[in-house]
Amino acid sequence: MILNPDTGKILGPIAKYILGPILNAIFDFLNWIKIPNVGLAIILFTIVIYILLLPLTIKQQKFSKLQAKMNPELQAIQKKYKDKKDQESQMAMNQETQAVYAKYGVSPTGSCVQLIIQMPILFALYRVIYKIPAYVPMVKNVFGDLVSKLADKKDPATTLLQSFSGAGQFKNEFTNELFTSGNVEYVKNTFIDVLNRASTSEWESIYASENFPELKDTVINVMAQLSKFNNFLGLNIGDSPLYTVKTAFASHHFGLLLLAVLIPVLSAVTQWVNVKLTPQVSKNQSSGNEQADQMANSMKAMNTFMPLMSAFFCFTLPAGMGIYWIAGAVVRSIQQVAINKYIDKMDIDEVIKKNQEKREAKLKKAGIDPNAISSNANRSTKAMERLNMIKEENEKKLAAAQASDKPKGSIASKANLVKEFNEKNNNK
Repeated sequence: MILNPDTGKILGPIAKYILGPILNAIFDFLNWIKIPNVGLAIILFTIVIYILLLPLTIKQQKFSKLQAKMNPELQAIQKKYKDKKDQESQMAMNQETQAVYAKYGVSPTGSCVQLIIQMPILFALYRVIYKIPAYVPMVKNVFGDLVSKLADKKDPATTLLQSFSGAGQFKNEFTNELFTSGNVEYVKNTFIDVLNRASTSEWESIYASENFPELKDTVINVMAQLSKFNNFLGLNIGDSPLYTVKTAFASHHFGLLLLAVLIPVLSAVTQWVNVKLTPQVSKNQSSGNEQADQMANSMKAMNTFMPLMSAFFCFTLPAGMGIYWIAGAVVRSIQQVAINKYIDKMDIDEVIKKNQEKREAKLKKAGIDPNAISSNANRSTKAMERLNMIKEENEKKLAAAQASDKPKGSIASKANLVKEFNEKNNNK
C-alpha cells in the first residue's frame, strides 16, 4: 500500500524506522508549540537529515581533494600503458595504480562508500515527504471520518476519485484484489492517497456530486484542518504552483500568483547555486583519461539540465515538494560554503600522512606487514618494467636483423638467423 510505510528491503526500513519517526517527532513538536505546519516540518526535517549526513559529505569531498592531487600520477600511469594491452602490462599498470592509492592512504572505491550510504537515505527522504500521512498519524487522522463515509459508498466514490488528476499513479491500488474485494482498511488508505494529492476544486467536487451531498460539512471540515496544516506563507502546499497560478489569475489574486511562481523559480536558482558551489572535475584533472573526460562532460551537462528540470517538476507537483527541494538546496549550499572553507584550509600532506598511518594500522591489525607489501609491489613493478624493456629491445633487434637480411637469402638462412638471435638473447 502506498499510504503505509514502504515495504522495500532497503528504503522501507530506512523510511519506517528512521526518517518517518524523525518527521513525526518534528510535527509533534510543532504541534506542541501551536504551529503544526507541514511546510515548516518539511524544512526542519530536511535540515536535520542533511546535518546528520554532513560527516559523510565531508569525507566524500576530502577524497575528491586527494583525487585531484593523485590524478597527475594516475594519468601518467595510464599514458605509460596506453597502447599496451597484453596481460603483463595490464598487471603492471594495476600494481602501479594500487601503489599510488597506497601512497595517499585511500581506497580506489573512495567516495563510493559515502554515496552508497547517502543515496538510499535521500531516496527514502523523498518518499517520506511525498506521502506524509503514512508517517504522521496526526495528518492521516484528519481524513478518517471522510474516508469512512466514502468507503460506505465505495463504487461511486471510486468512480469520482479515479477522475482526480493524481489518481493515475494509484491505478494498481484501485485494481488490487484487496481493494476490489472490499478490504476496508485498504480502501480507506487508497482514498487517502488520492485525497492527499487532490486540488481544492477536486475536494469541492466531492460534495458537489449528486452521490455525496450530505458530505459537504465533512469535506469543509477536513479542508479546514488540512488548510491549517498545509498553509505556508499563504500557499496551500497540497496544490501545485500550476493550479495556484490558474486560480489566482482567475480571481485576480496576483500576490498569491507571484508566490506560486516563486516556488519553481527558487528551486531552479537554488539548485544552480548549489551546483556552482560544489567542486567539479576540471579538464586538467581528467585530461588523458577518456572515461574521466566522458564522465566530466556528462556531469557538466547534467548540472546544466537539472535546475531546469527541477523548475518544471516543481511547477507541476504539489508545492510541498518544491519547498523540500528549495530547503535541501539551501542547506546543501550553506554546508558547501563551510566545507569549501574547511577543505581549503586543510593541510593535504597531513591528511595523506594520517591516511597512511590508518592504513598501516589496519594492515598490522590484520597481521600484514605494510613494508613487505610496498617492497613486493615495488619489486613486482620493477620486474614488469624490466621484462617490458627486454621485450621491446628484442623486438627492435629482430626487426633490424630482418631488415638487413638480403632478399636473395634462402628460407633456411633466415630461419638460422632467427634461431641464432633467440639463442643469443636466451643466454643473456
